[in-house]
Amino acid sequence: MLYIALPDHKVRRLSFYLAMEEYVAKHVEADDCFFMWQVEPSVIFGRNQLIENEVNLDFCRKHHIQTYRRKSGGGCVYADMNNVMFSYITAEEQVGFTFNRYINMVVLMLQRLGVDASPSGRNDVMIGNKKVSGNAFYKIPGHSIVHGTMLYDTDLLNMAGAITPPDSKLISKGIKSIHQRVDFLKNYLTISLPEFKDFVHQQLCDEDFTLSEKDIKQIEEIEQEYLSDEFIYGKNPHYTLVKKRRIEGVGDFEARIELKNNIIKKVNLMGDYFLIGDLDQGLLNKLKDVPLDAGALNRILPDRIDDIIMNLMKTDFVDLLTT
Repeated sequence: MLYIALPDHKVRRLSFYLAMEEYVAKHVEADDCFFMWQVEPSVIFGRNQLIENEVNLDFCRKHHIQTYRRKSGGGCVYADMNNVMFSYITAEEQVGFTFNRYINMVVLMLQRLGVDASPSGRNDVMIGNKKVSGNAFYKIPGHSIVHGTMLYDTDLLNMAGAITPPDSKLISKGIKSIHQRVDFLKNYLTISLPEFKDFVHQQLCDEDFTLSEKDIKQIEEIEQEYLSDEFIYGKNPHYTLVKKRRIEGVGDFEARIELKNNIIKKVNLMGDYFLIGDLDQGLLNKLKDVPLDAGALNRILPDRIDDIIMNLMKTDFVDLLTT
């Protein structure tokens, strides 16, 4: 696998590294590419999430935590200089194969360090029953991109405060909850974070490629989309009905439905679900001008929608919209 290096050691904004993934996918000729990055305190939320539902913006402003949206699905993540982020770009377009290959690659690498790591759920790497890595996926033409966290360590106060509802009394509960759900590699390793990064580099990659200053300028042009208010905050459509539900094994959903005389005009589907197909063309556009009725929805929707949203069954989606 090819390791993609930058020509300097400058710490850049999180948005730069998201743009770098796209640039590598489009311009570097290799079947598999990988790079690591670290950022100053930042929150990154999923493509289909509402920022006001996921991020405590007042806390982030007070503590100088930056906020960004990514193009992959999944939930909200906090990152800082005490953990490391992984980016994997591959020419393989089959989501199941890509995820399994990448997650197993990371698990095997950790096991070589003596860490009893294992894959779990739709996107996690675990030590026992606690998560040390969560990952998300999206496709561009000809390539798949997987990116995620590797929790060597992190600032728990910032993590809990940034992604906890704006109630100071909940932050201490948030820290306790995080302790129960996640773990840090530093608890299992005798090597420093820079040494860990060197080990990952050596284990996963057999060749290096350094980007040029010209490449950097083109990445910064791609980055502008990630920095726009429209991309970060999104357009909040008009809606007359909101349906919320958690579907086990799939994620949390918030469907905002614009209706006229009980006829669907538009559906905006928020949540931390994993998108693996074309949401608009494959699913949401089919709902336009259809009665908000289980029978009508069952007739118009394809039988298989789990190839658009991972693990989502048609019956569960119809129930979400109609009950």
